[in-house]
Amino acid sequence: MRHIISILMENEPGALSRVVGLFAQRNFNIETLNVAPTEDGSLSRLTVTTVGDDRVVEQITKHLNKLIDVVKLVDLTEGNHVERELMLVKVRAQGAARDEVKRTADVFRAQIVDVTPGLYTVQITGDATKLDAFVQAMAPVGILEVARTGVSGIARGDKVLTL
Repeated sequence: MRHIISILMENEPGALSRVVGLFAQRNFNIETLNVAPTEDGSLSRLTVTTVGDDRVVEQITKHLNKLIDVVKLVDLTEGNHVERELMLVKVRAQGAARDEVKRTADVFRAQIVDVTPGLYTVQITGDATKLDAFVQAMAPVGILEVARTGVSGIARGDKVLTL
């Protein structure tokens, strides 16, 4: 099962390394990893996407809670949540393909953020399924490069990850 673990941690050197090291020690794969400071400059929010059974993920979360840098964590997949990814895609756009890329971007509610005579860079946000579908739709045109942020998620409603 896919799990999205959101971690509030100290914004200190080495903190990210210790969290990632815990996954490596347990031979557990990280599918996506997204980290940035929060509104409180002393804290960062780390979102990790991984695949595993509930028992293994429970063990990982127990070990994460023991790390001194981890302030609080939640497995977002245990409840209702919103998740998004950002993706930048550089595609060939010459001749008739220019119009095709524009039409496809409009269908997916994506934005063309950079234009050259032969290339478009397209920005798209959404869940992983939407982004994967966009990549498939753009494949015949010719994808040159893809950059994805990884999952960022937050619980729906009143549930918050704060101190």
